[in-house]
Amino acid sequence: MSKITVIGAGLAGCEAAFAAANLGVSVDLIDMKPEKHSPAHKSDLFSELVCSNSLKAARIDSAAGLLKEEMRRLGSVCLKAADKCTVAAGGALAVDRDKFSFLVTESIKNHPNINIITKTVSQLPENGITVIATGPLTDDDLARDIEKYCGQSNLSFFDAAAPIVTAESVDMSIAFSASRYSEGEGDYINCPMDKAQYEAFYDALVNAESAQLHGVDSGLKVYEGCMPIEVLAKRGGDAIRFGPMKPVGLRDPRSGHRPWAAVQLRKENKDGTLYNIVGFQTNLKFGEQKRVFSMIPGLENAEFVRYGVMHRNTFINSPRLLSDNLSLRKNGNIFFAGQLSGVEGYMESAASGIVAGINAARNVLKQKPLILPDYTMIGALLGFITDETVNNFQPMGANFGVLPPLEEQIRDKRERYAAFARRSLKAYDRGEII
Repeated sequence: MSKITVIGAGLAGCEAAFAAANLGVSVDLIDMKPEKHSPAHKSDLFSELVCSNSLKAARIDSAAGLLKEEMRRLGSVCLKAADKCTVAAGGALAVDRDKFSFLVTESIKNHPNINIITKTVSQLPENGITVIATGPLTDDDLARDIEKYCGQSNLSFFDAAAPIVTAESVDMSIAFSASRYSEGEGDYINCPMDKAQYEAFYDALVNAESAQLHGVDSGLKVYEGCMPIEVLAKRGGDAIRFGPMKPVGLRDPRSGHRPWAAVQLRKENKDGTLYNIVGFQTNLKFGEQKRVFSMIPGLENAEFVRYGVMHRNTFINSPRLLSDNLSLRKNGNIFFAGQLSGVEGYMESAASGIVAGINAARNVLKQKPLILPDYTMIGALLGFITDETVNNFQPMGANFGVLPPLEEQIRDKRERYAAFARRSLKAYDRGEII
């Protein structure tokens, strides 16, 4: 029987092992539990949910719900378990954490094609087809070996991310497109502020509430290169106006003058459907980010698809390293999945594990890889993290902004999201996926 190895028995690793085993491939699933635990993990069970028991929205006309429905169509072991141990949580899919991990562990242990090996892996394998799914708290020795193999600049140990908004939610009657010192259309969307607007924004920013760092994140140090915008602001009233909000080289077309300050938005993907707020990495609570950053002219009604975060999060620079089948470009026998591959979130990690497992199995079976269409949520998400045009990469979760636009314009957001979902699921219904 053909064989692959999966390293890591979190959500991504379990999905990868299960998906590959279901294709008739023998799988060695290696995990350091129960001999060793990461700082965040307490249980000996696989697929341990650490931070929350919520797997986000359940309805299909939401990004999280569509992602999960696509995973069901792909035979997700995690969702089979989740659906058996739900707890009341309004419109979200929430689970009994212990029961969830127990059910996933039992499914893995009872699969005839999966062999479980307990040990700590310290180096990338030299031979064979392998899926690396060791998560954001990858063991230090293995992380160093990945860093050495992939290049020091292509592995991050610290996630300092700025918020991302959808392009369609930016008010372009206020904001304008331009690059510094250039005329007309430019590479950035610029949100101009007059003095009064800047002072109100500055006051809100320095008095906003930051998120509490816990456990493995509590010892994080703040470096100049990833200084939170709120920390920089507290250095003085003009610190951010001479930093990420400097207005030099810009001219507001409404007034014809240089603004007092300006916030710049930069394309996050090749289709220009997503923009990140340049220099606005932050540790503010999500609700505070929504409140304060919505004070920026042009972003009053902005749709945030990802808020800024600062925490330990080991992940590779996947747009530079990974092919669209989630294998390394320099070594097609090594696949990455889960948060280490650059996706953000429990279900996103699990979804990447399914695809990595299928493709690792297809590799050993000499079959064509599974590349999901970019109008599916999983396909668009994995397309984003493997898009060579993405710069300054930070992990991404499921959101409708990564999907290509609909052919028809639908103004109502709920109806538009439902149309995205219908378009995606038709591919599965027509049998185009597998």
